Amino acid sequence: MSVGVLDVGCFSAHLVVVERDLTRPLVSHKVRLRLDRELDSEGVISRDGIESLCSAVLAARKKAGDVPFLPFATSSVRDSANVDEVMRKVKRRTGVELKVLSGKEEARYSYTAARHWFGFGAGEMVVLDVGGGTVELAAGSGTEPELVVSLPLGARTLTRSGLSVQDMRAEVLDRIAEVFPRDEADRAIGCSKVFEQLARLAGARAGAHAPRQLRAKDLEKWIPRLAKLSVRERAALPGISRHRARQSLAGAVVAEALMRVTGHDVVDISPWSTKEGLLLDLVERSRGRRESAA
Repeated sequence: MSVGVLDVGCFSAHLVVVERDLTRPLVSHKVRLRLDRELDSEGVISRDGIESLCSAVLAARKKAGDVPFLPFATSSVRDSANVDEVMRKVKRRTGVELKVLSGKEEARYSYTAARHWFGFGAGEMVVLDVGGGTVELAAGSGTEPELVVSLPLGARTLTRSGLSVQDMRAEVLDRIAEVFPRDEADRAIGCSKVFEQLARLAGARAGAHAPRQLRAKDLEKWIPRLAKLSVRERAALPGISRHRARQSLAGAVVAEALMRVTGHDVVDISPWSTKEGLLLDLVERSRGRRESAA
């Protein structure tokens, strides 16, 4: 039985349908969004932003056909000032009811994804996820994390704050240290586009199956370089996509601060994150239903 998810983020709405093997999706369909451009200073998503979101959901519904999928939205929608209006209009226009994941739910699904990717041989681990609106941390040694944290310190959030590099770093260090004790995990896992792109910038090979790492010393070198570059110049760098170039400096500062506060000089990169964690959960539920029916 096929299962699917529609991941509605700031930059895209990504439909993925799988049967059992997440590495071989039956459908992978992405529609570009630029909700970052449609958020005003009060955090309200504009009418045009809502229209583009509805169009993306309709396209995904058409692509999915008869396959049921779970549509979820992350911080760009969840934390908008008019989230209720957005949800109502999407439901009325498309017939699809978006599920809004909390930050802690995102952290748990990212942990599930990283645990499956690296296996239980990875031992105790802390999963770091830098999004646009929030950052998530999850730590544990088993199937489920023992500690999860979500804070509004994402790359887009800090970019819009106008803070200097020094103040951004201090803000992240102080806020995380308040709620997350210094970590003694065997390894740290970076589980987001921010970590993937920073690893590529630092020279890691492209491709999900290539072992990739990001080192604190790489970020110490690149942060002052990024600070001196224009958005256009950053977008020309390896690993930095055009639509993420503006917030790439803040993403690097947040990543470096997370590594420092958790006590890890090296982060292993997981190509799987919240979306894959949710898919793994749906696949497991589907398997359970088939076994019960048998």
